[in-house]
Amino acid sequence: MKIVADLHTHTITSVHAYATALEMIDEAQRLGLYAFAITDHGASMHGTPHPYYFMNLHAIPRVYKGVRVLKGIEANITDSKGNLDADEGILSNLDFVIASLHMPTYHDTVSVDACTQAYLNIADNPHVNMIAHSGSPYFKYDYETVIKRFASAGKLIEINNSSIKHKPDFVPNCKEIAKLCMKYGCRISVDTDAHFITQLGRADEALTMLEEIGFPEELIVNSSVENLNSYLTEMNIPIK
Repeated sequence: MKIVADLHTHTITSVHAYATALEMIDEAQRLGLYAFAITDHGASMHGTPHPYYFMNLHAIPRVYKGVRVLKGIEANITDSKGNLDADEGILSNLDFVIASLHMPTYHDTVSVDACTQAYLNIADNPHVNMIAHSGSPYFKYDYETVIKRFASAGKLIEINNSSIKHKPDFVPNCKEIAKLCMKYGCRISVDTDAHFITQLGRADEALTMLEEIGFPEELIVNSSVENLNSYLTEMNIPIK
């Protein structure tokens, strides 16, 4: 099992990451990745870019050095209503939108019910492609209810390699989420959440966990070029 694309990465523009877009593209080319997404943080995270940054991402070629570069954002979910810290003008300008819960940027009650409601509202947002690192024990939600809804809405759930590699308390939740994705046919993306080039495309820990539970590759959108292109076509995202 492998990934051919990394759909959750950060550049130096996120301030707490340490490589430029060009350095990430060069590393993606060196690794032989088919694609990767630049998904820097939305406005409510400390030190994040001006909205002009996201509006001008078209300056980066769609395919550069043989790598399909998806222009995206990791938008922060700010409350249980599923509001995001990027407006529709920004979201509609991008190829790929991640929605995530982070402690510094969520300003509402933290409970299973509140987090479940936030994700259910995200399922209804036409701009959002995926939720990221949702195995956090701090933001626990009703996995079964949300995953069923995500499956029917065509949304992706990320299995985040950084969570599995560095946060042992996430691992049981990530495994439970993956098993429910299998049960309900919810597609996933296996990503690194890379903050430097040495992390890009390297998802061994997440892939090992998925292999251990017999997760089917056809439900992993970035497990093959065919799977990814099929997903991009379905979402009306240009392949080239």
